[in-house]
Amino acid sequence: MAIIQTQFLPSTFQSPLRTTKISKCTISKRPHLTITASLSGRKLRAAVIGGGPAGSSAAEALASAGIETFIFERNTSTAKPCGGAIPLCMLDEFSIPLNLIDRHVTRMRIISPSNVTVDFGSKTLKPHESIPMLRREVLDSFLRTRAQSAGATLIPALVTNLDLPSSSKEPYIIHHTINNTQRTLAVDVIIGADGANSRVAKSINAGNYTCAIAFQERIRLPDDKMEYYQNLAEMYVGDDVSPDFYAWVFPKCDHVAVGTGTVRGKQQIKAYQRGIRERVRHKINGGKVIKVEAHPIPEHPRPTRVRGRVALVGDAAGYVTKCSGEGIYFAAKSGRMCGEAIVKASERGEKMISEEDLKREYLREWDREFLNTFRFLDLLQRVFYGSNAGREALVEVCGYEYVQRMTFDSYLYKKLAEGDRWEDVKMAMNTAGTLIRCKIMGREMEALKV
Repeated sequence: MAIIQTQFLPSTFQSPLRTTKISKCTISKRPHLTITASLSGRKLRAAVIGGGPAGSSAAEALASAGIETFIFERNTSTAKPCGGAIPLCMLDEFSIPLNLIDRHVTRMRIISPSNVTVDFGSKTLKPHESIPMLRREVLDSFLRTRAQSAGATLIPALVTNLDLPSSSKEPYIIHHTINNTQRTLAVDVIIGADGANSRVAKSINAGNYTCAIAFQERIRLPDDKMEYYQNLAEMYVGDDVSPDFYAWVFPKCDHVAVGTGTVRGKQQIKAYQRGIRERVRHKINGGKVIKVEAHPIPEHPRPTRVRGRVALVGDAAGYVTKCSGEGIYFAAKSGRMCGEAIVKASERGEKMISEEDLKREYLREWDREFLNTFRFLDLLQRVFYGSNAGREALVEVCGYEYVQRMTFDSYLYKKLAEGDRWEDVKMAMNTAGTLIRCKIMGREMEALKV
């Protein structure tokens, strides 16, 4: 039997659905540990660092297959600030209960720098379609609890660093802090789901990426003002609210989220937040700020997403789309895909896995399914978000009903929609005409070649 050196919190972790007793394990005095590649009759042991949608979805997939699974989450009472929109397909795919949804948005409105407004969806959404809006703290708590009910053990701890193995037969040692006490846990495989500033990514030298900053205020409005946003979400574009992305007003249960994002830095983002507040001033007058939030958002996938028996998912891997800034679905999807890949490669926890297993079963499958979507949205951002003229063109293009239908089909169901060839040609011609009128096509196309 292989010797496992670890320290557990010698107490009982509580969850609403189950209680897991964690006891102290035997501590070896040897400085190095060994875990045989055959696992010597025991199950694979996995750790998921981060308890958001990515980490919880990964942990649920692992634990459901009988793999010994631990989720590390430093603070279960907070959540990453974001708009909170999820695609319609996520409700069924991830069995999200309808009572978690704050609003079912059926009207999207996009507003140009010159305040040209286009209603996006009022004519194109089908009767059964909407954009669900929820709060991240509600979703995260639900997904973590479900992972625990599947058998995962939640460890409320701050992971400080990892000791990497020197061979394929040795474990990873996770150093973490609980109530100012240093502890360690030895595991066979690690999934890094710890966000844009991932310590797991740093530990495996996964490389850097550019990060934007998302900033938002939650504002409780008077009843008459809140009624305006009953089923309406707004997106604002312009240099005054963001030189890189867009600003938003998204409705939640009893308040609206008003925010923006930029890669320019902490000082500038406060100015852009003032910009969006000014653009919507008459709509939020009398409102009270109940929470202020900020968080880094990755701009592109990391250079390395798998190394050894460590895989990155969600924001840690850089799975946030350009143009839309969407990350919730891709976080949960990547976590589940990674967890299922480990289950498959390990034969449901009966054998050790390798780096090649993770690349083949997780990374290649992810890239095959989603890489083209990320590339396409990156292209759209480079064409339309580089100047106010480009943003005016974006809003004009969004006024075409065919563009709206294609956009909603792709967003709501997470597949590049297959359109009508003749309509595609007309859309391309209309878009080209719009860009030419805005005098940006030549400059932007040259920039794309660089």
